[in-house]
Amino acid sequence: MRYALMNSGVPVEAEFSRENIDGIFLPLLARLGAIRREKGKRAVALLAAPPGAGKSTLAALLERLSGDGPEKLTALGMDGFHYPQEYLLAHETEIDGRAVPLASVKGAPPTFDLDGLTAALARVAAGENCPWPAYSRTLHDPVPNAVTVTGEIVLIEGNYLLLDAPGWRELRQYADLTVSIAADPAFLRARLLARHLAVGRSREAAEAFVDRSDMANARLCLERTLPADLRLYLESDGTFTKLP
Repeated sequence: MRYALMNSGVPVEAEFSRENIDGIFLPLLARLGAIRREKGKRAVALLAAPPGAGKSTLAALLERLSGDGPEKLTALGMDGFHYPQEYLLAHETEIDGRAVPLASVKGAPPTFDLDGLTAALARVAAGENCPWPAYSRTLHDPVPNAVTVTGEIVLIEGNYLLLDAPGWRELRQYADLTVSIAADPAFLRARLLARHLAVGRSREAAEAFVDRSDMANARLCLERTLPADLRLYLESDGTFTKLP
């Protein structure tokens, strides 16, 4: 089934199988609705996946499928917690024993404001109506207070929401349900390369960035993601299967 969705403010066309919708996504929404009713207050889910695994598009689909009633899902991204480009250019991190500008590894864990993400996630989990930032693909910078979180079911997607590392692993305490996506690294690389080529990068530049930055982040997600309540695998045909 084909859907016209909004991904980070950009319209996208995405196709999902009827089997995935009926067998995975609608049951996931029903599970979140049951959690909300049992709690009597907001339910929060975390969706963690490597770059290229389609997590933002899936989150947008779940928001669409949830409808417009009291159990409508609100999808949020953690990309709004990127440090601003000015900060990334002015600060460094250490990789393989050498200092490199944060801007050169944008998308890696040190390029995110983990303290700000933790504080905002705590407010969401507490049921507050609170602001949440977004990431502008036009400005290539975060936009503070882009939306106000008011819904009763909230799903937050991002690369590192289940990262098994200090500070990051504590985020799962705010979730009622966790979801992870895994995929073959070669498949992810092909998707990431196509993404960069689509926005006009030369093949040489695209391959250099994907291999230096995107795939390093993808491997980190694949190798160091904490176990989730629902584990999915993205197949090479774009469909999902459940992992045990």
